[in-house]
Amino acid sequence: MQTELSRKLGIEHAVFGFTPFPAVAAAISRAGGFGVLGAVRYTTPDDLRRDLDWLDAHAGGRPYGLDVVMPAKKVEGVTEADVEAMIPEGHRQFVRETLAKHGVPELAAGEPSGWRITGWMEQVARTQLDVAFDYPIRLLANALGSPPADVVARAHDRRVLVAALAGSARHARKHRQAGIDIVVAQGYEAGGHTGEIATMVLTPEVVEAVHPLPVLAAGGIGSGQQVAAALTLGAQGVWLGSVWLTTTEADLHAPALTRKLLAAGSGDTVRSRALTGKPARQLRTEWTDAWDDPAGPGTLPMPLQGLLVAEAVSRIQKYEVEPLLGTPVGQIVGRMNSERSVQAVFDDLTRGFEKAVDRINRIAGRSGQS
Repeated sequence: MQTELSRKLGIEHAVFGFTPFPAVAAAISRAGGFGVLGAVRYTTPDDLRRDLDWLDAHAGGRPYGLDVVMPAKKVEGVTEADVEAMIPEGHRQFVRETLAKHGVPELAAGEPSGWRITGWMEQVARTQLDVAFDYPIRLLANALGSPPADVVARAHDRRVLVAALAGSARHARKHRQAGIDIVVAQGYEAGGHTGEIATMVLTPEVVEAVHPLPVLAAGGIGSGQQVAAALTLGAQGVWLGSVWLTTTEADLHAPALTRKLLAAGSGDTVRSRALTGKPARQLRTEWTDAWDDPAGPGTLPMPLQGLLVAEAVSRIQKYEVEPLLGTPVGQIVGRMNSERSVQAVFDDLTRGFEKAVDRINRIAGRSGQS
């Protein structure tokens, strides 16, 4: 599964794996792909440095990258406390009532929330970059589109490639104009923040829009046959996230959540603003239903919604309150029906890819060639 981009990066397979878990990122790189660690959950530079130390030591000398969340436009002088003060009391009351309805216990006195989306704040992401550039990362990806121009320049000065996610050809063209090196065409099927265009339609549109920049296809991809389809559509690789959630290296800290993922079908996800304030595909739960109910107060814009629900999500996860328990995940969850190692996922991807290539060769009258 090699392309011009994979050869440029020195990886065996053109599979880029996004994950919040250092052990998964390291395993992806060791398996011949490109592990990308998500930084949004890190609340302090020391926490990120600790995990990058571990990742660097366990990636087997293979390349890896970091994914941050930064708006393209800089906002000066806004602190987390300023943002917190913008949250209406009615929304806070709605959170309390929803948790009480399901009997969700409080955190222990003085126990910090284990899940704060402070990473959506630009100043936090910038401190993460100060740490990351001390490591030999080969790729910096931004989940909110093109990062600020000075960040792109800073990465390029260190010979770090910059990738940005796009949900439309229009967004992709803006990334090209901003000096981005790789565009990730993320379709409607993907977990997390997504647009409204399906991967099959979006990928060739983006490939044409940004040619000759390399494009990675994302959304609904979890088999080797789908990897082959993405490359056929013009992509130079695939960006996979959801499929790693049920690997043995993943550390969800919630057996109940793993069970829910393994049992879910492709129709058991929903695009909801409940988690961050922007449409993000996730498991459908009574929590997402409550926020999407027209009778409720409605969600707040990013980053208010993320800060509003941070402690609630921590409590739901800690006590594994199953009716409310969810996670960002794509429609590919319907194929995630067993726990496997990262290497086993790669073995399946390569076997499926080879079968797809052989099938196309037979259709094209090139039986026996590869």
